[in-house]
Amino acid sequence: MKVLKRGDVVEDVKIVELYWQRNEQALSETKLKYGRFCNSIAFRILENKCDADECESDTYLKVWNTIPPKKPELLKTYLGAIVRNLSLDRIRKKNAQKRGGEMELSLSELEQCVSENKSVSGDIEAGELARMISAFLEELPEKECDVFLCRYWYFYSIKDISARFGFGGSKVKMMLLRTREKLRKYLEEEGVFI
Repeated sequence: MKVLKRGDVVEDVKIVELYWQRNEQALSETKLKYGRFCNSIAFRILENKCDADECESDTYLKVWNTIPPKKPELLKTYLGAIVRNLSLDRIRKKNAQKRGGEMELSLSELEQCVSENKSVSGDIEAGELARMISAFLEELPEKECDVFLCRYWYFYSIKDISARFGFGGSKVKMMLLRTREKLRKYLEEEGVFI
């Protein structure tokens, strides 16, 4: 995964300031810097260029409508979360009758580790679970964390992850299996599972 450099953060602060000033240049700067990033997330989820392009555009509108009052510290992360959520919403609506694709496969793999035949306690909010998963990911070695995020956040296929990291498909599958098991154990220790 690409780590943001100091210059990227400075540029992002300037872009966010343009949003706060309600300067439409913020949109063109965002598209110039993060357009391919947003579109690639949407395309991996939606598997359709036209839908991905629409989702990318919807992302800019949502960012325009949410900044202000929000003032994200990491614009790339903020954009990634928005485009991902918009894409997931779109695919859920579009595929209400049918299932399939990398997204469904990735989520079913992760579901086995988070809720396998057990339900998460009613008193644990989704935000608390997300906090626990974030804390878990921070403790992982960098490559293991990156592979996990590629699969379950960005919905890369096993083949794409293999190509990205130079690993064989079997290694990627084993790494993901072990990481899911570690996550399951971590959540059990945190009391998520009875």
